[in-house]
Amino acid sequence: MRNLLPFALLGAVLLAGCSRPEPAPDPVRAVRTLTVSSQTAGGSFEYAGEVRARTESRLGFRVGGKILKRAAELGETVKAGQVLAQLDPQDLRLGQDAARASVAMAQAGFDQNAADFKRYKDLSEQGFIGGAELERREAALKTARAQLDQARAQANVQGNQAAYATLFADAGGVITGIDAEPGMVVAAGASVLRLAHDGPRDVVFSVPEDKVGLIKALAAQAGAFTVTLWGAGGAPLAASAREISASADPVTRTFLVKLDIGNAAVTGARLGQTAAVQVALPPTVGVTKLPLSALREVQGRSAVWLVDRVSMTVASQVVQLAGADGNEAVIAGGLVPGQIVVTAGVHVLNPGQKVRFYVDPGAPLGASGAAGVPVSVK
Repeated sequence: MRNLLPFALLGAVLLAGCSRPEPAPDPVRAVRTLTVSSQTAGGSFEYAGEVRARTESRLGFRVGGKILKRAAELGETVKAGQVLAQLDPQDLRLGQDAARASVAMAQAGFDQNAADFKRYKDLSEQGFIGGAELERREAALKTARAQLDQARAQANVQGNQAAYATLFADAGGVITGIDAEPGMVVAAGASVLRLAHDGPRDVVFSVPEDKVGLIKALAAQAGAFTVTLWGAGGAPLAASAREISASADPVTRTFLVKLDIGNAAVTGARLGQTAAVQVALPPTVGVTKLPLSALREVQGRSAVWLVDRVSMTVASQVVQLAGADGNEAVIAGGLVPGQIVVTAGVHVLNPGQKVRFYVDPGAPLGASGAAGVPVSVK
């Protein structure tokens, strides 16, 4: 019996060491809070855009040939009628000479047939030839006249072809691109230069697919779009939607929007200048704004902690986000006015945990709702 006593004591000690102590209750944490209030929020989207000419032409020769020289450089300002490039005109001039020779030959044939018809008409009147022969001479004269008209028309075409060896600017503007250099052989219609015409300017930017419907809805509203030219230092410019792409870009999957900002001489917009486009949103009634620190993620959804004023415990509440404004989130659903939301320390709380209101010694007591300010959704 005495030998079993040490083993019994050892077993009691081991059992006591294996037993787990009960966990300590969660501490009562001091939390910053905000009282939910219904607010009216507006705001704007902002996109980066680029200033482009309303009309940009790809200029090319109307005939094919070898480029002898190019008289315009990238970025150069040109006037209407200014020479931009020149083709080798030798073959075109030879064609023009051949057309002139054809006119001379047709003219000689017509003159011969006209003289023959006059003589045969006199003989017919004197009764020396029959009417059938006179008709044949008249038909030959008509054929010669048609051949002369054809030769003259062909000569005019060849004259135009020779003139097409010189490429002129069809309007004043700026050269924005060069697609061919001297020495290259180009086909008729191939682009040689790109010309941005003087006059109206557009600001072009891209929007994602989920914003296209909103842009189309705002297009009919005055003052929905404003443009600020970067580096200009001027006041924002009023703009109107001129064109919204009907299909998405195959690479970026975004939709192109063009805003009319008026004439470049008035706005001072330079081609290629970067611009910030502000899209004003219609006001939204019945939303709440909370600090971003009040939000947490629960199973892929946004949630906040609500404080029960009676039991002074917290409970999780899922909310629906409508956007953000700086360090504040716009809540579109899930909260009602009067509820108390924890705005700091949300990641150290547990459901049902006891809390107490944090009181800043230098601030008056009581929680207040956030003041309504415009929403800026990026």
